Amino acid sequence: MPNIIEITDFAAPELDVYARLTENQLLNRHEPEKGLFIAESPKVVERALNAGCNPISLLVERKHIAGEARDVIARCGEIPVYTADLEVLKNLTGFPMTRGVLCAMRRPPMPAVEELCTDARRIAVLENIMNPTNIGAIFRSAAALNIDAVLLTPDCSNPLYRRAIRVSMGTVFQIPWTYLDNETAGWPQPGMKLLKNIGFKTAAMALNDSAIRIDDPRLTQEKKLAIVLGSEGDGLASSTIADCDYTVRIPMSNGVDSLNVAAASAVAFWQLGTAGKPI
Repeated sequence: MPNIIEITDFAAPELDVYARLTENQLLNRHEPEKGLFIAESPKVVERALNAGCNPISLLVERKHIAGEARDVIARCGEIPVYTADLEVLKNLTGFPMTRGVLCAMRRPPMPAVEELCTDARRIAVLENIMNPTNIGAIFRSAAALNIDAVLLTPDCSNPLYRRAIRVSMGTVFQIPWTYLDNETAGWPQPGMKLLKNIGFKTAAMALNDSAIRIDDPRLTQEKKLAIVLGSEGDGLASSTIADCDYTVRIPMSNGVDSLNVAAASAVAFWQLGTAGKPI
C-alpha cells in the first residue's frame, strides 16, 4: 500500500534530498555507504530498480500517482511518496520534473575492476571527463553499441549525478561501471597494468601524428580492447597515450580536427564495440 504524503511544509527535512542537498552532499564522499542519488522519470527509476538500487522515497506530481508513476510506486512498497501539484513541486525543486517523478535512492557499492572486466570484451576508460552531460551521453552510447563496462578515473564526474542519469536515459544502471581509484587500481600506470594482466590491449583516442585510423583491422581483431577517452579540454594525458598499446584517430573532413568526447565515443564504440557482434 503506497504511503502518499501531501507536501505542506517546504522546509521539512525529509524533503532536503530533493530541494536543498547538492550533488556532492548526496554523494557523501566521507561516508560513501550513506550516499544517495536522484533518479528522474518513471523509465529511469524502473531501470534503477531493475539494477537492484534501493529507493528511500519518491516525489511525484499528483496527477501521475494513478498514471505514469503507478507501476513505479507499486514496486517501491511502503516508502514515502511526497506529492503536490506541478507548480508546487517546481518551486520546491527549482527545476521542471521529467514526467513528474523523482526517486531518492541509495548508492550501490562500487565493484572491483577485475569483477567488471575479467569476462568483458570491450570496455571504455574515461579519463578526467568532468561534464555530467558528456558522461551521460557516453553511457548511452556504450549501452547501445556493445560496450561491456566503463571505468572512470577519480576526477571524472559521477555517473549518478542527476543530470548524467537523465542524459543517459538510465543506462548508467545497465552498463557495469566503477572507479579506478588510488586504493585499488590508480591511473594511469597501476590501472593500465591491471588491464593488461586481465588480457586487454589499450587504445588511446587522441590526435597524434603516429595514430592509426579507427578502421585499422588490427583493432577489430583484438579479443579484448579498452577504448581510452580523455577530458573535454585537453584530451588524454601524454603519459596515458604513451602507455597505451595503440593511439587511434577518427578520420575527419572539412578541416575539422576533433569531435566532442561524447560524439567521439559513439563513433569509437560503433566501430570497435560492434566488431564481430550482431546489432
